[in-house]
Amino acid sequence: MCTFLQPIGGNGATPIVSKQVGRGKLLGRTNWNTDFIVDRPYDSYKFFFTANSSSGSAQYPVTGYLKFSDGTNLQVFNEIMSPPIGTGRMFGPFPAIPGKQTSQANFKIGASDDPGALGFSYRISVQGCSGS
Repeated sequence: MCTFLQPIGGNGATPIVSKQVGRGKLLGRTNWNTDFIVDRPYDSYKFFFTANSSSGSAQYPVTGYLKFSDGTNLQVFNEIMSPPIGTGRMFGPFPAIPGKQTSQANFKIGASDDPGALGFSYRISVQGCSGS
């Protein structure tokens, strides 16, 4: 059974985050990173990405991490995607790491070396799964 994880800083109304790929840290913070809180142990994690962009040529640098309570993290995927509008991809499931307590799942969308991705919009979500 899988449960959607809530985004950190969200209002609790929806576990799905909609954003636009933003510029680098020229002025202020980027919106590249989105953390989802892991409120209990899960056996595995699934990451979901959907393109909302109006340009079929958009390229999205998409990276996912599991963050642990000891301050370490593990990159679980890192790809450049060009999905058609309204479609996307599920990454995973990625198994929990034995001996590590997962505290957050992180999506990073956008990169300074791919200016073509700037301004395009997307939706992301993460699920924690237990059992079979």
